[in-house]
Amino acid sequence: MSFTGPSYKVDLLHRTQQEGFVINYSIDVGRVERDLYELAKFGYNQQDKGVYRQGFSAADWAARQWMLQQFEQHGLEARMDGAGNVCGRFGPKARPAILIGSHLDSVPAGGIFDGTLGVIAGLECLRVIQEQDLPLNYGVEIIGTSEEEGRFGGMLGAQSLTGSLTLEWLEKAKDPSGEMLKDAMAARGLDYHDALHAKRKPEQIKAFLELHIEQGPVLEANQKTIGVVEGISGVFKWLIKFIGKADHAGTAPMDLRSDAFMGLADFAHEISRIIDENGTDKTRLTIGRVDLRPGYAHTVPGEADFTLVGRDMSEEVMREVANSCRKALSAIARRHRLMFEYEQMSWLPPKNCAQPVMDVIEQCTRDLEYSYQLMPSGAGHDAQFFTDITPTGMIFIPSVGGVSHAPDEWSHWEDVERGCNVLLNSLLRLQEAL
Repeated sequence: MSFTGPSYKVDLLHRTQQEGFVINYSIDVGRVERDLYELAKFGYNQQDKGVYRQGFSAADWAARQWMLQQFEQHGLEARMDGAGNVCGRFGPKARPAILIGSHLDSVPAGGIFDGTLGVIAGLECLRVIQEQDLPLNYGVEIIGTSEEEGRFGGMLGAQSLTGSLTLEWLEKAKDPSGEMLKDAMAARGLDYHDALHAKRKPEQIKAFLELHIEQGPVLEANQKTIGVVEGISGVFKWLIKFIGKADHAGTAPMDLRSDAFMGLADFAHEISRIIDENGTDKTRLTIGRVDLRPGYAHTVPGEADFTLVGRDMSEEVMREVANSCRKALSAIARRHRLMFEYEQMSWLPPKNCAQPVMDVIEQCTRDLEYSYQLMPSGAGHDAQFFTDITPTGMIFIPSVGGVSHAPDEWSHWEDVERGCNVLLNSLLRLQEAL
């Protein structure tokens, strides 16, 4: 197999570009479907039909071994790095590579598309390149990242590849059950120190592309086939506490209570106002977990602990929204005779995709005559870490009903095919454009 391809194909590619003609290539969606079903077997639960493939679990490890075998069978240079990322490279060895990647792990009771679609789509792109003997100016590397779903609180694979890990975090990271990340890695034969050696040099990478299901309802609602992702929303997470006074639910007069739940309820009603006054159409504020204490039916809640997660594509808007939330919480605490405390657990700034890569994706989508829209990603993805070291682009396809992270997660195969076609043709044009 020639990495440069026959000279007539190079000449044809250049001539068609000069004369304004475009060659569009297509993937075989049947192979993608077959591979996704094969991957779904690793961690599949017959009872609830969900996929249980959490990072560094036995199912996750088996899936990575299977993926390495697929890389090897297709003639790729296959390996696993110190963070558990599985990598398969094809093309000129002395040149940088365009990376195509996503994750192989899942949430508990997840679906078959989240993450894995991006890895299998990358493999299918390379199959077409091999079969058509298409010329490559740069290498192409497919990466199945490790531990993206945050079992241990981060996105280990992408962080390791982009140099975002620290030894301190690796030594302290643990899952909700208390299992340490370093112990989970050791159980799979990995020394956690080696994750720090997985870092890629920016000069080794020409671009990063990720195909992913939307995991939301926007594309389906707008009847669009492709989402050209503009960037990934910034996120802040707070742990908030209202402290009042527990009282007997029958004897404490309503006007003399220090009811912590009433403070929480009032703040929940303030969210729409805060977004209207300080946010944008891309702002999200979510109270996702609530714990009332003492938690007894006949006792006025003396304490309300809850989370607040905020998102927006502008860090300035994030700051304004966060400041408005603090003011509202403080005013509500005074109104209900409560103490108010909060702890900021994380603050991740928004990340923008590279305009030149977005332009290529958008043009390919037009040439393929697919409907599309520009949109942000409200969820976090591997791509957000790559924006710091290389031009990055991301492609969404519709999720039926907006459902993800659940057994009934689904995307229609025709949408999978179209998304893969956009990925393939964007990859080929970036070979010339970068």
